[in-house]
Amino acid sequence: MPDVLLAAQKVQEFGAQGITIHPRPDERHIRYRDAYDLKPLVTTEFNIEGNPIKQFVDMVLEIKPTQVTLVPDAVDALTSNAGWDTVKHRAFLSEVVAEFKRNEIRTAIFVDPELKMIEGAATTGVDRVELYTEEYAVQYGLGNKKAADIYAECAVLGHELGIGINAGHDLSLDNIRFFKQQVPHVLEVSIGHALISEALYDGFEKVIKGYLERLK
Repeated sequence: MPDVLLAAQKVQEFGAQGITIHPRPDERHIRYRDAYDLKPLVTTEFNIEGNPIKQFVDMVLEIKPTQVTLVPDAVDALTSNAGWDTVKHRAFLSEVVAEFKRNEIRTAIFVDPELKMIEGAATTGVDRVELYTEEYAVQYGLGNKKAADIYAECAVLGHELGIGINAGHDLSLDNIRFFKQQVPHVLEVSIGHALISEALYDGFEKVIKGYLERLK
C-alpha cells in the first residue's frame, strides 16, 4: 500500500493520457517487476524512462512500451538532475536509439534546454527530446517569466529538425499553464512528484482534471 497497479488504473480512468515510470537499479521508486505488471493495465501510453544500462535495455525490449526515454542518471542520484550531453555521447545514444527503433519503440532523449543539445539529439535519429524543466520551475517560482524563453527556442529548433517535444520535471498545477502558453509544439508532459503531492489535498481525479484543463 499504496498499490501502484491500482493507482495506474485509476489515473487513466480519471483522464490521464499516459503512465510514466522510472525504474532505477536500486528500485527505490518503482520495481522492475512493476514495469512488467503494468504492461497489460496501461491502456493509454506507456513510457519507461531510465539510464540505458543492459538490465534496463533488456527490460524495455521485452515489454515494448509506447515510448522509452533515455535519462543519464548516476547510480547515486536521488532524482534526475541533468540531461544528456548529446554531442559527447552521440555514438552511444545513436546505437541505443537505433536498437529501440528497430523494435518499433518510440525513443526520446532527456536534455537540458540548450540549443546545441537539441542539435546533437537530432543527429542520433531520436524521435523526441524531453526538455528538463527544473530550471524553468525554479525561475517561475521566483517570478521570472523569461524562464520559458529558452525552452521555446529549443522547442522551435527541435520542431524544425523533425524532433517531437516532450517536457518534464518539477512541472505543477501552478506553473504548467504558463509553460504550455509560452512553449510551442509540446506533445507530452510527464508529471510525477507534484501530481502526487497535490493529490494528497485534492485527490487524483480533481488534480488530473486540473492538469488537463491547463494543458488545453
